[in-house]
Amino acid sequence: MLRPVHFEIHAGDVDRARTFYSTVFGWRFQQWGDEQYLLVLTGEGPGIDGGLLPREGPEPSDETPIAAFATTVEVDDVEAMLSIVETAGGRVAMPKTALTGMGWVAYCRDTEGNIFGMFEADDLAS
Repeated sequence: MLRPVHFEIHAGDVDRARTFYSTVFGWRFQQWGDEQYLLVLTGEGPGIDGGLLPREGPEPSDETPIAAFATTVEVDDVEAMLSIVETAGGRVAMPKTALTGMGWVAYCRDTEGNIFGMFEADDLAS
């Protein structure tokens, strides 16, 4: 089975996106070479790291369908995280929804219009 090994966040305002993801998930960022590219360090243990770079082209509108892989982040409490996302300047794209017998999922838009998911494991979700 093949697993994701890297993700990239494209941003109209890299500093704003950096602040958003640092505030919401506690991610750290590190300059990579001389490029306009930041490594996204998501933490120790299982999982993947990514990149943050300037978007080439216009920001997607709210009506734009997802045209890329949506990265999902495992969280302890989806409801609490939705509040943090909104406080940090993001928006809820799909509210907390049950995945019966698995957990809860929600999708959000970051400050750059990118969609990402959050998942809370819960065997009793229905």
